[in-house]
This record gives sequence, structure tokens and C-alpha cells, in this order.
Amino acid sequence: MWGPDGRRAVAPDQIDPRSFWAADLLEAADHLVAVIREVRPQVLVTYDEHGGYGHPDHIQAHRVATYAHALAAVRSYRSDLGPAWQVAKVYWTATPRQLMQEALTAAHQRGDTGFEHVATADDFGYVVDQADIDAVVDGTEFLDAKMAAMRAHATQIDVHWPYFALSDRVGQPLWAQEHFRLAHGRRGPADPATGFETDLFGGVTS
Repeated sequence: MWGPDGRRAVAPDQIDPRSFWAADLLEAADHLVAVIREVRPQVLVTYDEHGGYGHPDHIQAHRVATYAHALAAVRSYRSDLGPAWQVAKVYWTATPRQLMQEALTAAHQRGDTGFEHVATADDFGYVVDQADIDAVVDGTEFLDAKMAAMRAHATQIDVHWPYFALSDRVGQPLWAQEHFRLAHGRRGPADPATGFETDLFGGVTS
């Protein structure tokens, strides 16, 4: 459900005990520890501590990923879940304030509907400073697949290029680029023109 400001999702007063939000953190993390130790990934991507726009399950995903990342690297923790493994880099998804503001200003100038009650990018509640962005990955060639995946969740997302809307009916830009904050590990090589990493696996050694 949406909070009083209509911009951030919040957990309802009555929580279904079967929901991910209600899951025991350690129990959920242990499931992911087992996966991390089996797959041995070099990079882990999750939401930030706010779960993007505040969805409780997204917040829980951040908590579980953060906890599991730490536990999976401890040699003496739950050896029955496999040999310890340290994930080299952890990223949080992010939306830059400047980019959102530019899109919002353009939408207002065109008179697009769905933005009448959104004055600035900060009204969305989940934007971050451009200086906090570490990596920008260009997914232009996968944009059609991205939109198709979003349209597959028709009860949750309404997609009309170049926007999409959640159940609050407020339009949000659809971008071909994905932005990330580096939460753990060392930054890899950056694009000299932008200063951003362009490959989340940059600098990772096998």
C-alpha cells in the first residue's frame, strides 16, 4: 500500500505471515548463503536500504542480501551450507536526482499527464545525488526486453513508452541506462568521459 504522501510504499497494518516482509531475517539469509556458496558469484546486486520506492519486500531483499553477503564469507559459519565465499562487489540500484528532474521538467513542458502532482524529483522520495552514483550500464539493446518483462506484470505496472506507472498512477521515466551505487568492493575502470564504471564486473579477477 502507499503511504500518506502517496510517493512511498509502506507495509499494511496487518501483515500476512506468509509474506517475504514477515520472513525471519536469518532464515531467509541462510537460503541465500547456500546459493552464494554454491554459485560463487563475483557481483551481487540488490536494492538500497529504502527498497527503491519503499516496497517492504524490496527493503527485505536489501536486508537479506546484505546479511547473506556477510555470512557467506565467514569460514566458521554454517559449514553445512558450503565452503565460505566472499562476493567481490555489491551494488545497490539507484535513480539519480538530476536525471529524474530533467525527465520531469520535460514532461511538464510537454503537458504529459500523470505528473500534475509531482513538482520536483525529490517528491519521488528515492532519488540520490549524482555524486553517489558509481556505475552506469547501457542497456539500450535490451530495452524492448525490459519493457516486455514489465508488461508481464500487468496488475502491478502500466507501461506506456517512455513512461511506466505503478498503482499510484504517477508516471516515471523508462530509461535504457541502469544506475548503481557501489556498496562493497573496489571500483573498476571508469569511463574517462563520465567517471562512471560501465561494467559491474570491471576490476574483478577470477
